[in-house]
Amino acid sequence: EFLMSERFPDGFIFGAATSSYQIEGAVDADGRGESIWDRFCATPGKVVGSESGAVACDHYNRYAQDVEMMADLGLKAYRFSLAWPRILPTGLETEPLEAGLDFYDRLVDALLEKGITPWATLYHWDMPQVLQDRGGWPARSTVDAFVRFADVASKRLGDRAKHWITHNEPWVVT
Repeated sequence: EFLMSERFPDGFIFGAATSSYQIEGAVDADGRGESIWDRFCATPGKVVGSESGAVACDHYNRYAQDVEMMADLGLKAYRFSLAWPRILPTGLETEPLEAGLDFYDRLVDALLEKGITPWATLYHWDMPQVLQDRGGWPARSTVDAFVRFADVASKRLGDRAKHWITHNEPWVVT
């Protein structure tokens, strides 16, 4: 039997991390908008074999089984990213997509039910394409849209998700 106490310090937490585009799939489900990754992957010559995250691991539909596997592995933390275009398809909506928020509600609840601490990442490189077309991060309007996204997400999930990361590897984007 693997003895964690002999190899890792007390309080060490085993977890896993993913990005929404790499795992969720369901890019056309429930009103999700186009992301910069959707456009990039659809551009001929950008991705070997024209692969995309359109299906990926189908986490959007299989999250319960995925969480069960995490629990079986003994994971205690899961860092996932929220797909910005799944919540605010263009980044400009006055009302967020309930279907997208409902998905993250179900995911967070499933994690907590299994004793897995959710760590939510707001931006893991999946900006709504509309915002990129309007200037991307250098445009002040994108920053304002991100503030709105962060507000919507934290108000909806913040009662249960206590750990938040704003940007995954911000030096890559900048």
